[in-house]
Amino acid sequence: MSAKEISAYSFEAARDELLTIVARLEAGDVTLDESLDLWERGEKLAARCQEILDGARERIAAVRGVDGDDGDDGDDAESDEDGE
Repeated sequence: MSAKEISAYSFEAARDELLTIVARLEAGDVTLDESLDLWERGEKLAARCQEILDGARERIAAVRGVDGDDGDDGDDAESDEDGE
């Protein structure tokens, strides 16, 4: 499958194929060329998973009315203790 087809994968489909690739690479029963091909596909699948997770994070932030891009986890205890 091409990268274009990967872009249509659901999170679960991309994750499942990625897990299969990892298992094959860990088993060590593939040639170097096959390993490189699997690694490249795994990178694309991981990027697809991250894209979907980022979208989910944005949706949750929108529902909560919070800007999800600031990286703030809402725990300001350290800065409050220092008086900053």
